[in-house]
Amino acid sequence: MKKRILVSGIVSLFSCSILFAQAPKYSNEFLSIGVGARALGMANSYVGSVNDVTSGYWNPAGLATIGNQHQVALMHSEYFAGIAKYDYGAIATRLDSSSVLGASIVRFGVDGIPNTTDLINANGEVDYNRITTFSAVDFAFLLSYAKTMKIPGLRLGGSAKIIRRRVGDFAGAWGFGIDAGLQYDYKKWKFAAMARDLSSTFNAWTFNLSDQMKQTFITTGNTIPSNSVEITLPKLLIAVARKFDFTKKISLLAEVDADLTFDGKRNVLIKSKAVCVDPHIGIEAGYMNIVFLRAGVCNYQTYTDAYGKSIQTFQPNIGVGVRIKSVYIDYAYTNIGNKSVALYSHIFSLKVDIAKKHK
Repeated sequence: MKKRILVSGIVSLFSCSILFAQAPKYSNEFLSIGVGARALGMANSYVGSVNDVTSGYWNPAGLATIGNQHQVALMHSEYFAGIAKYDYGAIATRLDSSSVLGASIVRFGVDGIPNTTDLINANGEVDYNRITTFSAVDFAFLLSYAKTMKIPGLRLGGSAKIIRRRVGDFAGAWGFGIDAGLQYDYKKWKFAAMARDLSSTFNAWTFNLSDQMKQTFITTGNTIPSNSVEITLPKLLIAVARKFDFTKKISLLAEVDADLTFDGKRNVLIKSKAVCVDPHIGIEAGYMNIVFLRAGVCNYQTYTDAYGKSIQTFQPNIGVGVRIKSVYIDYAYTNIGNKSVALYSHIFSLKVDIAKKHK
């Protein structure tokens, strides 16, 4: 449920008005975008095959498979013609032969938003010098741990995450949640499950609105936001993947994932009141483990056009990658499924192996 707050200049503050004690379907959605151009190029089909520092986000169990002593990753992308900036950074370090510790940070923000709630002074005159700007920013900090179990092929992992959301000086929230995941290798197959927001993630919102701003809300017919708690309910991600080695130089990784939600009907491929299933499929072709081509499809949705006709859409993603010794450079081109609006994003990410190879 979303209620638009039509207060001129505070275009992002509307998200705060939907907060209430009961859990909405969509909460902390910036953490559903994904990280790493490799995964995004494969349409987020990465829960089963993830084997690097980005595992802290996708499936913490995958951290146990990093090859080097340390690994770092960075990513930058922009959305809505550069209005929104999305950045990610992570580091992982091997503690011993069976356990790995990782830390990640995610930032999604819109900066330089005009605040015109004080545009009119006490005399009822428009004063453009009273316009200020603010930022609407979401942060997530993740601390992850993974361990290889004594059962051959089994890895377990978990992430504790702290959420910080701010809308200028007007509103802010702190949140906390836990993710847990596993990976299991059986012959040439990889099976995985990831419980996101396993404990439910709670965001406690507080508001600091001036008397002038409160009056603006009243004048425009909007409800004044009050301190509240937003809850993100658990989501289950399952995956199966397999790598095919056609020759010593040419390989193909294929993965099928499904996101399962239990909070009522969503606009996804398989939907019911009890559970909704949002599948996505990705592939990665590799040459000599140096050059990679990627593709995937996701975001299956149904909408009704102006003539009442039901139309099904999906989002294709593509990407490329190159490895230069211990440096991985990846690129993805996403959000190209909407034919009516030319929305697309270029994502670049960098990953570096540091120190000796783990044996």
